[in-house]
Amino acid sequence: MAAPILKALQSQGYTQPTPIQEKAIPVVLSGRDILGCAQTGTGKTAAFAIPMLQLLSERTQNNKPGIKALVLTPTRELAIQIHESFTEYGKNLSLKHTVVFGGVPQHRQVTALKRGVDILIATPGRLLDLISQRYVSLDQIEIFVLDEADRMLDMGFITDVKKVVAKLPERKQTLFFSATMPTEIQRLAQMLLHNAVKVEVTPVSSTAEKIDQSLYFVDKQNKVSLLLHVLKTGNIENALVFTQTKHGADKLCKHLMRDNIMAQAIHGNKSQNARQTALDNFKKKNIRVLVATDIAARGIDIDKLTHVINYDIPNIPETYVHRIGRTGRAGEEGKAISFCSMEEKMYMRDIQKITNQTVPVVNDHPFVMDNPGLALPPRPAMPHTALRTGGRRGRTFMQR
Repeated sequence: MAAPILKALQSQGYTQPTPIQEKAIPVVLSGRDILGCAQTGTGKTAAFAIPMLQLLSERTQNNKPGIKALVLTPTRELAIQIHESFTEYGKNLSLKHTVVFGGVPQHRQVTALKRGVDILIATPGRLLDLISQRYVSLDQIEIFVLDEADRMLDMGFITDVKKVVAKLPERKQTLFFSATMPTEIQRLAQMLLHNAVKVEVTPVSSTAEKIDQSLYFVDKQNKVSLLLHVLKTGNIENALVFTQTKHGADKLCKHLMRDNIMAQAIHGNKSQNARQTALDNFKKKNIRVLVATDIAARGIDIDKLTHVINYDIPNIPETYVHRIGRTGRAGEEGKAISFCSMEEKMYMRDIQKITNQTVPVVNDHPFVMDNPGLALPPRPAMPHTALRTGGRRGRTFMQR
């Protein structure tokens, strides 16, 4: 690595690459396309950002003005985090980079683009808007990164991704990263990649080894009381609590605040500024609990996060993996607690099946549900053409 990049990494306290970084960085530096699959929290951002900075810094003197690298990512939070990583790793280089995302006025983003940018980090919707207004041209792109590809699928962005890809030069280096590899994502990878090197450091849908998981069976009406009990007796310094709905997140926050537990919520109905303020307050420990919907399951990197609590069990097994991956990051230990009601037992069974793990049950609490066994009849067989639909932009999932 170039001396300016090494100096920046040393200032961040980086000494040893993670497995995904160790395998991916040499491949990216060689100019090859890459298909990277690693569980959340393993350091994928540095795995592509560091070698990209190296390559682009070597080429800047001979290149025409224009955006040379595009990082496409599904959420605003993740886009901001990636931009911060490029700022940290590239602070001793002359490369310029900026981030664009929806939910805020575009004026500042347009102003940054007009000054000239080498690296652009973007969410799909805002990027297409800026392209249509001719503020962004992708004609000079040399490196394209598609990050969290499976999340793009979950959020219904695949059509937008394909529109962006159609505007890229045919000759480019493509870096494709995903935590899971469902069939649809494999097809997309085959379309984008040429003679790619596959880098896979952990099994698909695995959970971090250092995350201590536990399962509490509880009736739905007792979940608030159980959460208060766990927060008061569990030696929990901070907790990221996941709910299934936006209304549920706001309602839970009110319950916590009434019990003198400082909490804020982030979800899709909150403005970008409100979400960023809540996240900053959580990182600075001004609040103890951050209540979130799955918009926060990816892209939030919180140092020393001790606990993730699944207040509601997700109905998509992979979402469980992404949620609990917010703790136990970069080799740290963490704890993941799940509250499972009678209605959610089937979801929990599917999670244990896909992760190939049995989550230990905790019965030592005041709100134990009667007969909490997981023995359930199998799902009824469905035709292979059946689809499950839901969520924004009419996203679809193949029936499991």
